[in-house]
Amino acid sequence: MQRVSEAQVSIDEKVHGSINAGLVVFLGIGEMDVDDDLDYIVKKITQLRIFSDEMGKMNKSLIDIEGALLIVSQFTLYASTAKGTRPSFIKSAKPDMAIPLYEKFIAKCERLLPVSTGVFGADMKVSLVNDGPVTIWIDSKEKK
Repeated sequence: MQRVSEAQVSIDEKVHGSINAGLVVFLGIGEMDVDDDLDYIVKKITQLRIFSDEMGKMNKSLIDIEGALLIVSQFTLYASTAKGTRPSFIKSAKPDMAIPLYEKFIAKCERLLPVSTGVFGADMKVSLVNDGPVTIWIDSKEKK
């Protein structure tokens, strides 16, 4: 995810979704992901204190600042580059599994905050102004 001051996703040169202050979540769904993983990620992205308070310290959450989410599906996050020069995506979930989880993730987030999205599987152009820059990787399989 990236903390942004603004962001948008376009499909076929038309803006499909946009936000002002908030987070762009590039959501990669792996073949081992389940509903519990969604709950973990939703809690983390909405409650992680990565927005500045009045003193300029990262002390506020997305909920605290009443920010928004732009959620973009991105299977390429599961790229394996161990062999050769062409990435393998075999660890990313197939669409029949990934689409329902992607849709559930969006629904869970919409209960808490304003949400904009891309379109699963579409060729999208994402524009954003990374604020900070702040970019954080969250892996639901590494709950420590």
